[in-house]
Amino acid sequence: MPSEKIVHNILKKAGYSPMDDRSIIVTYAPANLSEKISRFFSNEFFVLQMCESSLVLLPFGRMSFMLKKNVALEIPYTRIHKVEIKEDLLNWRIELDTDDGLIALSAQQKELSEFRTSGTLSVGMSGFGSGIMGKGPLKTANWHRTNLDATLDSLKALSC
Repeated sequence: MPSEKIVHNILKKAGYSPMDDRSIIVTYAPANLSEKISRFFSNEFFVLQMCESSLVLLPFGRMSFMLKKNVALEIPYTRIHKVEIKEDLLNWRIELDTDDGLIALSAQQKELSEFRTSGTLSVGMSGFGSGIMGKGPLKTANWHRTNLDATLDSLKALSC
């Protein structure tokens, strides 16, 4: 699974200036419980990366869970009017009110991320380096968990 450094390298090659420690794993948020149930086994995941002048989503492959090298969505900060972040069961719901309408994303909370897809995608299938086995040589490398609070705070600040 990709390290945060790989995410940054892909974006730099695409002409973006990614901000350090401002990337998390997200999905598009379901509209209701029925959609949440139907998407459970077929959800598409993205890296949400805050860059110098825009938010960028990089998609993961649905079958391989490997990061694709094409930008799925770019939202310039100047087009974002308001950001709301709400707790939604075990996730955070991120609502971006933009010039083009509402974009709702969902990010898994950090406390259980080692046991959920966000931890798998930001650490790897083995859990090595996730911190779940303790400190020391297996230092924390789950960048979704590490970056979540600061990224959510930075997103909220876009509303000001």
